[in-house]
Amino acid sequence: MITTEAQLEDLLSTPSAEDIADLRALEGPLLILGAAGKMGPSLARRARRALDASGNTARVIAVSRFSQPESRALFESWGIDTISCELLETGALDKLPDAPNVVFMAARKFGSTGNPALTWAINTFLPGLVARRYKDSRIAAFSSGNVYPLVPVESGGATEQTPTDPIGEYAQSVLGRERMFEHGSIEHGTRVALLRLNYAVEQRYGVLFDIATKVFNERDIDVSMGHVNVIWQGDANSVTLRSLNRASSPPFVLNLTGPRTLRVRDLAHEFAHRFGKPARVTGTEKPTALLNNAELCHKLFGPPQVGLEQVLDMVAAWIERGGRSLNKPTHFEMREGKF
Repeated sequence: MITTEAQLEDLLSTPSAEDIADLRALEGPLLILGAAGKMGPSLARRARRALDASGNTARVIAVSRFSQPESRALFESWGIDTISCELLETGALDKLPDAPNVVFMAARKFGSTGNPALTWAINTFLPGLVARRYKDSRIAAFSSGNVYPLVPVESGGATEQTPTDPIGEYAQSVLGRERMFEHGSIEHGTRVALLRLNYAVEQRYGVLFDIATKVFNERDIDVSMGHVNVIWQGDANSVTLRSLNRASSPPFVLNLTGPRTLRVRDLAHEFAHRFGKPARVTGTEKPTALLNNAELCHKLFGPPQVGLEQVLDMVAAWIERGGRSLNKPTHFEMREGKF
């Protein structure tokens, strides 16, 4: 049972045997841009632990603004080098070290409707700069399932072959991110992996946390966006690190999520059962939803190691104990693309 954030971080960052095997031959350093967000700390630590377990002394370098000094200290306590950097500043990327492997995590979603210019700068202009600066590197870049249109629930989700058709400026800017890395890949032969994530979850944030919190507080749950996909954050980070070996030119595109289409109404009732409280479901499920088909991901990298039932139990127990929230709601309910 995970009762503390230290235990949670340890679980999220514990490398699999496959992580260790894949990172054994990694040439360093591994540079992680935008490393201090929701997923970055556990990804960086997972990489460090996998490299150590394989006997590889390659450096892991976390790059972020590090507006909270304690966040930077945490990275360094894990044996990860840190660089404080405002990536959009003129010349900032030129000051960063060369690296044969780069994970790009810098992104802006929430608040994007109120400041679309900054959203486009971070999500599209910056990737263009990174693609040029690290044209000789392998790059694993986070994208989003938001680049797809809403698809029929019975379809099983959009595949990598589904034409992109993003809804709203945020999603359009994410597709712009992909296009910038795609352009750099084609122009310079840069090996790129584009990871269309939808959605990562753990005990402090994510779709399951959002639903569980509403059930626990006996608040209404709108099921208009009636179906979702989720994947345990540790499994998402594992695939991200291992995807560097799949990076190619033109880019390798991968849907990154769990194996099942989940009904929001059912998830609410699962948490209601665990809490002994009612599920206050409102609305009616629409026939379409934002869904990814991750069959290719599971074929190449194996199924997630942490299953849905285990995550449901962990999230419910965390909330019942009053565990800390990251206060970053997903707004998965939004069907108009406004975040």
